[in-house]
Amino acid sequence: MIIRRKAYPRGGLVGNPSDGYFGKTIAFSFRNFHADVVLYESPEIEILPNTRDHSVFTSMEQLAEDVGLFGYYGGVRLLKATIKRFYDYCRETGIELPVRNFTIRYDSNIPHLVGLAGSSAIISACMRALRAFFGVTIPRPIEANLILSVETEELGISAGLQDRVAQVYRGLVYMDFDQKLMERQGYGRYEALDPSLLPPLYVAYRADLSEGSEIFHNDMKQRFKRGDADVVGAVDFWADLTRQVREMLLAGEGEGIGPLLNANYDRRASLCRISDGNQRMVDAARSVGASAKFTGSGGAIVGTYDNESIYTKLCETLEPMKIKVLKPEITVAAGGLDEG
Repeated sequence: MIIRRKAYPRGGLVGNPSDGYFGKTIAFSFRNFHADVVLYESPEIEILPNTRDHSVFTSMEQLAEDVGLFGYYGGVRLLKATIKRFYDYCRETGIELPVRNFTIRYDSNIPHLVGLAGSSAIISACMRALRAFFGVTIPRPIEANLILSVETEELGISAGLQDRVAQVYRGLVYMDFDQKLMERQGYGRYEALDPSLLPPLYVAYRADLSEGSEIFHNDMKQRFKRGDADVVGAVDFWADLTRQVREMLLAGEGEGIGPLLNANYDRRASLCRISDGNQRMVDAARSVGASAKFTGSGGAIVGTYDNESIYTKLCETLEPMKIKVLKPEITVAAGGLDEG
């Protein structure tokens, strides 16, 4: 039996960057790219490397370019950590797993380190494949927590729940990370929204502007924990923007959310330094009449546009800057608890 499971990139539409501030956010997953995991039974457990895991290079220049793109670690560690956390979860919750070994491999065409949650997509796809192989059902909010723990507890990567919730629930998701709710049940309130309520969206990205989310989040989290008035005020501001966007979408007024997305980015830019390349990308998108904000931590933006003429101008303006533009194909929301 060969099992194949996919997970998709996440675009942060509006809200605070992470659940770490007990705010609100709306995000979506889209199928223009994907992470793919294949798993099949074998005599021993074997994790096959992807091209980003190779250790043979034609020159030091190629090695340096590879490290610049993928860092010093590839995706094998993501699979290894996911398998361990899945095993630990089953043991802790009394789920008895049959004695079955497997071979597993992954592939991903999600642009790397541009704020589209490519690493968590690999983990999400791996978790789905393991659930299917062993016939294990995990409630979606718990699965999102489990995927987060792979990065934060096993690998020590700074991360929040937004990406994992969007990838587990799929479609368009409103998330309320109210502190009392989080402390009481361990996860927030997650609401699926109808993607048809959205106005026309675009996503644009440029790989050479990438930076890890920890570069932004670590400073923000420390300032939030210290009670920095600017950061605490911004979190409240972003939560209110999210509330407004949700209400506008449900009222059929989605075409008016563009200025709120702009305000989301502008407040963020007032709190931290934005690289020149990222700022130029935002400015260029806005210059043709589109709205623009980061999808995540930088390197990719999302926004609205009023008509096809503006979208054409968006492509004509950004593509000469080596910025790729696309219309995100929003995924279908997940169905049953164990849907792959």
